[in-house]
Amino acid sequence: MAVTIKSEREIELMREAGRLLAIVHKEMEEAIRPGISTKEIDTLGESVIRKLGCVPNFKNYHGYPASVCVSVNDEVVHGIPSSIRFLEEGDIVSLDAGLIYKGYHSDAARTHGVGQINPLAQKLIQVTRESFFAGIKMAKAGNHLHDISNAIDAYIKPYGYGIVRDLVGHGIGTSLHEDPEIPNFAQRRRGLKLRPGMTLAVEPMVNMGYPEVEWMDDDWTVVTEDGSWSAHYENTILITDGEPEILTLYEPGEIR
Repeated sequence: MAVTIKSEREIELMREAGRLLAIVHKEMEEAIRPGISTKEIDTLGESVIRKLGCVPNFKNYHGYPASVCVSVNDEVVHGIPSSIRFLEEGDIVSLDAGLIYKGYHSDAARTHGVGQINPLAQKLIQVTRESFFAGIKMAKAGNHLHDISNAIDAYIKPYGYGIVRDLVGHGIGTSLHEDPEIPNFAQRRRGLKLRPGMTLAVEPMVNMGYPEVEWMDDDWTVVTEDGSWSAHYENTILITDGEPEILTLYEPGEIR
């Protein structure tokens, strides 16, 4: 396993890639409403990415046909945007996007409610997000990779949700997917020791029902096997000498 340690220059480029992606996500979030098509969201996301002087790293990645993965309700990840798929009041939608800034990648995902949503769906979104923050409390130099996995699992387990096992987080840098893989469920082995300069994409994917998923005929869209709804939350993070740094969080004032 070859896990890259970023130099100070590389870290600065990763920070900027993350900051810009946070702006993209904020713009997309503000556009979500009943009646918008998933393709319109993708078009907006790509437009903002390019306006910021970056390249969408998902587009044509292994043949993926869009810049933003737009996954609705029981779609876990990799939903392909469509001009005839419209969001409806009460839906939940996961937006997964990334960009390349001067050769360096960022990757982040958010799940949003469309209009007024069911309290059970809101709880799923909330717990998925909170599990990420529980996990990265362990993302400190000297700890081990699977301390993150175990903390995410421990946070989610009391709610009875299914943690997706077929898809995991990953390292990130000059490539979108680098070593190591980062499971969101408990591991017996400790995994590699975390070191300053590692950049990781940590991304819990949580189903309201069972953890099993399946791939649709388009070979991209992953859905829950039992039809239950699913939420996704992801950030690109940096391991430091102290607390982990979240590179893809939006700070007010960055858009205007």
